[in-house]
Amino acid sequence: MSYSAAIDQLSALAPELASQPGQRRRKFSLDEIRTLLSALGEPHRRFPSVLIAGTNGKGSTAATLAAILTASGLSTGLYTSPHLSRPNERIRINGREIADDDFARLYFRVDDAARQLLLAGKLPQFPSYFEMLTAEAFLYFAARHIDIAVLEVGMGGRLDATNVVEPLISVITDISLDHTEWLGSTIAAITREKAGILRPGGIMVTLPQHPDANQVLGEVATELRVRGVSAVPYMPAEMGATGPYLVEVFGVPIQVDSPLAGAHQHRNVALAIATAVELAAAQKFPMSAEAIATGIRQTRWPGRLERIIARGVEWIMDVAHNPAGAWALRSGLRAILEVRQPRVLVFSCLRDKPVAEMAQILFPLFDRVILAPIHSARAAGPADLLAAAEATGTPATVTESISEALDEAGRCADGGVVVVSGSVYLVGEARTLLLTPGGAQP
Repeated sequence: MSYSAAIDQLSALAPELASQPGQRRRKFSLDEIRTLLSALGEPHRRFPSVLIAGTNGKGSTAATLAAILTASGLSTGLYTSPHLSRPNERIRINGREIADDDFARLYFRVDDAARQLLLAGKLPQFPSYFEMLTAEAFLYFAARHIDIAVLEVGMGGRLDATNVVEPLISVITDISLDHTEWLGSTIAAITREKAGILRPGGIMVTLPQHPDANQVLGEVATELRVRGVSAVPYMPAEMGATGPYLVEVFGVPIQVDSPLAGAHQHRNVALAIATAVELAAAQKFPMSAEAIATGIRQTRWPGRLERIIARGVEWIMDVAHNPAGAWALRSGLRAILEVRQPRVLVFSCLRDKPVAEMAQILFPLFDRVILAPIHSARAAGPADLLAAAEATGTPATVTESISEALDEAGRCADGGVVVVSGSVYLVGEARTLLLTPGGAQP
């Protein structure tokens, strides 16, 4: 079967989190992914791994850690979600995404196994989009005999498909309110779900954060006799520092020079460094201070305060998709927006996000907001987006497509800057349109 056929079948599974009237809410269970992986030969047991859960920053942390491990000479798998342009981005080895032929071949292997299990009554429902890709990633990593995998948890942790592995280290990034319909309505409840990736007698790498999150992580770690590792020693000496900074690794000072912009990325980089050091110290993986510094410099993670010049305009792409992400984006934009006019925002988000709150955080920074539709069953409607904009008093325009939104924003910018944010779906499509041949210079 072809790659396009695999993508078509996969796309049909995409609305797994959509809640439509009369639609049965999907029930997630690790038993189902375990059954599927058992039929595929238990590929997840054939390589060591690191699990990374959290609300914000887990993708950046995973990408940085994978780059460090690759720079250390290790064959490193990286599994992340969601993707910006195409699903292959989610499955990488040493920075290279899975080839189309391999993607198709492995996808249909998983698909065949799932259908046989369903017919035999061993699965109560067909695997979800995320479960299918997770199984495929595990097959790919096992077949390529990687040295280690860095796995970003999709949502939550306790019932996430990635949580079937036995991680060498569990990393917890910053936790905030998101996916409350599925994970709980409080920081404490959400943290308990994220803490589901911890193992008895295991290792947890984290940083101090919201008091409620700290308390729950401490309680769970104590219950499970988990050894906690703080990434604080790898934070810059000055809060909010910009540009490269020095930290000490293995008794050697290194320069931390990450291409990921924004002071909030310091936390994610620190978590990656702490995890790498722990892998070297406790798990005996080969690592050096120089390799850690090199890996940080070589990290590639687009769509995070990413600057693109296209159509004679400066565009800044950022996948901030919840209030915590919006605050981080606002902080990262402060110096840019102070000296640039006009300032235009292209925005959209999912309807299960706090649209009004995100608008209050971001919209007042801009002279105009262009509201764009996104291709998702969970997309917020134009009326809700416009109402959120009107509540902030910021002039807003509703467009019928992302392409039209970019055209309108380009006309309004007139030597200023355009920020594209609010949804991964929006940033992914906008970035693809801007990066067409001859269209942009990253």
